[in-house]
Amino acid sequence: MFQLKTYQHEALKALETYLENARLSGDPKKAFEEFIAAHPTDTGQQSYLIRRGMDGVPYVCLRLPTGGGKTVLASHSIEVAARAYLEQEYPVVLWLVPTNTIREQTIEALKQNDHPYREAIDNAFDGRVSVFDIDEVTQIRPKDLEDKVSVIVGTLQTLRVKKTEERRIYAHNENFEPHFAKIPSGMPGLEKAEDGTIKFSFANILHYHRPLIIMDEAHKATTSLSAETVERINPSCVIEFTATPITGNVLYRVTPTELKAEEMVKLPFMLTEHENWRNAVNRAVTERRELEALATGDANYIRPIALIQAEPKDGEATVEVIKAHLMENENVAESSIAIATGNQRELDGINLYDKRCPIKYVITIQALKEGWDCPFAYVFCSAQRVRSAVDIEQLLGRVMRMPYAKRRQIEELNKAYAHVISPGFAEAAQEMHDKLINMGFEDEEALDNIYPMQGTFEGFEDTPLGRVLQEPPALVLEAEAMPDLSRVNSFDGDRLHIQEVDGKYQIRIAGDISQDQVEELVSAFPESEQPKTRRTIEIHRYKFQRELPPYEQGVGFAVPLLGVMVEGDLELASPDLCLELHGWDLLDYPAQFEGNEFVYNEESRTFEFDIKGNKVEYSLADETPIYQRGYLSDRWDEPRLVRWLDKELHKMGEGAEFRQEVMLEFIRRCVASLLNSGDFDILALVRAKFLLAKALFEKIRRYRQQAYARGFQATLLEGGATVETSFSFSFDFRNSPYPSAGESYRGAYRFKKHYYGNDRIRDLKDGSEEFHCAQAIDAAKEVKHWVRNLPWGKEFSFRLPTSTDFFYPDFVAELEDGRLLAVEYKGRHIQDTADTREKDNIGKLWEAKSGGRCLFLLGVNEDEAGRDIFAQIQAKLS
Repeated sequence: MFQLKTYQHEALKALETYLENARLSGDPKKAFEEFIAAHPTDTGQQSYLIRRGMDGVPYVCLRLPTGGGKTVLASHSIEVAARAYLEQEYPVVLWLVPTNTIREQTIEALKQNDHPYREAIDNAFDGRVSVFDIDEVTQIRPKDLEDKVSVIVGTLQTLRVKKTEERRIYAHNENFEPHFAKIPSGMPGLEKAEDGTIKFSFANILHYHRPLIIMDEAHKATTSLSAETVERINPSCVIEFTATPITGNVLYRVTPTELKAEEMVKLPFMLTEHENWRNAVNRAVTERRELEALATGDANYIRPIALIQAEPKDGEATVEVIKAHLMENENVAESSIAIATGNQRELDGINLYDKRCPIKYVITIQALKEGWDCPFAYVFCSAQRVRSAVDIEQLLGRVMRMPYAKRRQIEELNKAYAHVISPGFAEAAQEMHDKLINMGFEDEEALDNIYPMQGTFEGFEDTPLGRVLQEPPALVLEAEAMPDLSRVNSFDGDRLHIQEVDGKYQIRIAGDISQDQVEELVSAFPESEQPKTRRTIEIHRYKFQRELPPYEQGVGFAVPLLGVMVEGDLELASPDLCLELHGWDLLDYPAQFEGNEFVYNEESRTFEFDIKGNKVEYSLADETPIYQRGYLSDRWDEPRLVRWLDKELHKMGEGAEFRQEVMLEFIRRCVASLLNSGDFDILALVRAKFLLAKALFEKIRRYRQQAYARGFQATLLEGGATVETSFSFSFDFRNSPYPSAGESYRGAYRFKKHYYGNDRIRDLKDGSEEFHCAQAIDAAKEVKHWVRNLPWGKEFSFRLPTSTDFFYPDFVAELEDGRLLAVEYKGRHIQDTADTREKDNIGKLWEAKSGGRCLFLLGVNEDEAGRDIFAQIQAKLS
C-alpha cells in the first residue's frame, strides 16, 4: 500500500486536531486561532475568514506546493473529517475540482480499487465506498448515502449558477423521489417549486445530507458566486487544497524544503540564461544528453526528457521550427520528439515509463495536458521570454517531480534544469522567482532554489550543487526608455556599458555593486520601473556578492544524539524505547470511568468529559440526517459496541501495541462501568460512540503518559540502562535543509555566525530574550557557528528525549575546538517548572555522557549569581 510521507502525516494530524477542537468547542474560528497560536506553520499572518453564511462550518486550507501530493492527502482527509468532526461512519463527500479534465482523471483514479486514492478510502471505510461522476447522480440510491461513503466528483462550474433553473443539478427529477421519503417537508433551506413543494433535485439532496466538501485547487474558486454556491450546498465542513491560497484559513503549510527532505522533488533549479532561443535549445539538448549518460549509472531506469516551450504561430520559434531545428541541427531522431498542443496530441496513449519508448523531447506551446506527470522530465527550455511565457509554472512543475520519489545516488539527477531567454541571470532569476512564488514557494525559498549556470562550456567549476560559474556574471538591467545616466557617477573605467537591443535599453555592470551604487542605479530609471530594477539588483547581489554561510560552503555540522544500550547494541533514546524497556500493562490501570470523566445530562442532552485536561461540554447533533433516518437500531449490543470502539481506536492510532484481548477487555470494562452506573443505556452510548471513542483515547493517552514518565525516569535518569552520547546517532545540519516555515528574523542586528546565514534565521524576534541569547552566542569568540534550532520535527532539528516526546534546545553551536553546545533558554516566568527541570536533567545527562565533547546550558534572564545570559554563556565556555 502507498505509504504517506512524514509531512503528509503531519498535515493530517493538524487537520484532525483542528477539526476535533472545532467539534468540541462548537466554534471553528476560535479553534483555528487556538491551533495557529500553538502551531504557526505559515510565514505570513494567519487569520480565519468566516465564509458567507457558514459561521459554524469549519472551512480550512491545507497548503502544499506543486509535487506535494494534494490529491492523495485529500483522499486520506475524508476519514479524518468523518471521525474528528462529522462523527459519521459513512459521510457524503462532494469532491470539487477546477476543470473537466481533472474531474475525469480524478474519477478514473477513485474508481480503480488498486489506486492509492481509492485504497486510502477503502481502507478507512472497509471498502464500503461508492464513487460517482456528478453526471451520474441519478444512479445514486438512498442506500448508497446511508451505508457507504459516497464520493461525488464534479466541478464547481457545474454547480455555480446565478439562477438555479439554469442547471439540471437543481432541476426537479422524479428519479430522486426515493431520497425524499425520509426528508422532512419542513426542513429549512431546501429549494421549492412554484407550487410550494420541495424540488426532487440533487442540490436538495446535498443540502439535506450536508456533505464534506473537498476543494481541489481552491485558489481558482474565489468569486462571490463560488461562495454563494458553496453556501447553497450547505456543507458540514470544507477542506481546501492548493499551493497558492488567495485568502486566509491556511491551517497547515507544507514547504518545498519539506518536499525536498522527503525526496519528492528535484531541487534546486539550475538556471541558465541565453540570448536567443537557438542557444537555449542547443544547451538544453546537450544537458539532456549529459543527464542521460549519467542516468545509465542509476539503480533505476531513467530516460531524461526535455520539455521545450515553443512560441505561438505568430512567433519565430514555433513548434515546427523547433522540431526542424532539433532534427537538422542537433541530430535528434524524429521518433524521439513528441508534440503536445491543442491540435497535436502525440503523447496520448504513450507510456513514457516504458524502456522501449523513444521520446526524449516534448514540444508544447502553453500547458501540457492537465494531470500529466512524468518524473523523467528534467530539463525545461522556453523559447518565449520568461516574463511573457504562459503556463510556465505548470511546465516548471513538470520537471520538479523526483523519479520514483527517491533521491538519486548521482547528484546531478537530484536537480531540475531550466533554460530561458533573458539578457542576464538576475533578470531571469527574478522572472523565475515570481513563477516559483505562484507554485507555492515563499520568497526566500524561491531565491534559494534558483542556482546560476552558464550557457556555454567555459568557466565551469564543480561544486556540491553542480557546475557553476567560476566568475560572477555582469549585472544586466533592461529598460523601456533610456535611463538617466547622469545620476550614475560612481562606476570607474569601463564597468558600465549601455546598448539598445530590440527597442529596449540594456545596462551591463561588471563587478561588485555597493548599496550606495544600488540607489544610484535605481534612481536612473523611470519611477514605474524602479521596483523591478531594485529587485533585479538585489537578486544579483544575493547570488553573487554575499558571503556564503557555512551551510552553503558545505561545512559539516553534526551533533551527537543520546543512545541507550540494549542487549549489547546502542539504540537511539526515545520515549517509546524507554517505555518498551520499562514495560507497562494497560490492565494495570483502572479500566473504568470515574467521577465526572464521562457524564450525560439528560435535560440539556449534553455530555461532559475530560479531554487533554479540560472539561468539555458536548452536545449531540440530533438534527443531523444520520439520526433522522433511523440510523440506530436495537441490533446494537455491548459486544458490538466494544468491537466498534476497538476498531475506531485503531483508526485513531491507538491500540496497536496491545494484544487484541487486552484492548477489548479494557474497553469492555470501561463500557460496563458506564452501563452499571445507571446513567446510560446501550443506545445512548451508541449515539455517543464517537465521543466515547475520544474519551477512551484520552484515557489511554493519560495512562501511557504516566507509563512514559516512569520509563523515562527509570531508564535514563535513574541508571536503569547504559546511556551514551554518540555520533552513531547524530543530527547533521549539513544534510538537513533549514525549515522555511515560521516568521523570518527581521531585525537590524546582523548575526555573523548563523550556520544558514543571517537571512535564514526563523522564529527570533528582534529585542526578545531569545534574541539577546542569540547575540551572546554569536559574539562568543569560542563559537565557530550556531543555529536557531527549530521545533519542526526530527528531519530538521536536533532533539533530546523527554517523558512526553522530544524537546528541541533553542540554540545549537559548534565551537572552534570541535565541541558542541546546546542552549535551552527559559524566561523568568518558566524557570522553575516541572517541564524546565526535566529538560535541564536530560540536557545535563547528554553532556555528562559525551566524554567532554558536549556542553548543555539552561540559560535564564538572570541566574542565582546575578549573571546575565552573556556571562552565563561565557562561564559555560571557559
